[in-house]
Amino acid sequence: MTERETTRLVAWSQELRRVHVRLREALSVTRASLADGTPGEAATRELLLYCHGFCAALDGHHQGEDRTLFPAIAAAHPELRPVLRLLEQDHSMIAHLIGSLRAAVDRAAPPEELELHLEGIAAIMESHFRYEERQLLTVLETLELEAAPREVLGPL
Repeated sequence: MTERETTRLVAWSQELRRVHVRLREALSVTRASLADGTPGEAATRELLLYCHGFCAALDGHHQGEDRTLFPAIAAAHPELRPVLRLLEQDHSMIAHLIGSLRAAVDRAAPPEELELHLEGIAAIMESHFRYEERQLLTVLETLELEAAPREVLGPL
């Protein structure tokens, strides 16, 4: 194996960490926008932009994992299939929470309700990311996967 191939293999674990950091930052920006409390239409537009952007990024990340990354891990490490099933269940739960947040944003729900949605997503997302990193980072350092990071980890 060449040094370049080794670097690319190790980069999957680094890419996953970077994506998780970016998603945490996007959630933080979204929550700060809500907490800012800027009155009127400008605040609503800003919150819509942040919420939709964050939701699309998180959803795209999980779809990429389910479609590309997890099948590759399951093929290389069948013993991790139960872990992958739990992670996919989290993805489904988070998608449901994102759908509820989108609906609340679209109907211009009050800030307190939006914050509750964001708080729920934040709690599940953080727990999910930590579990995923504990279970998969070592595997990702040796996983052979011929795909673009954007395809595998989402459009961030």
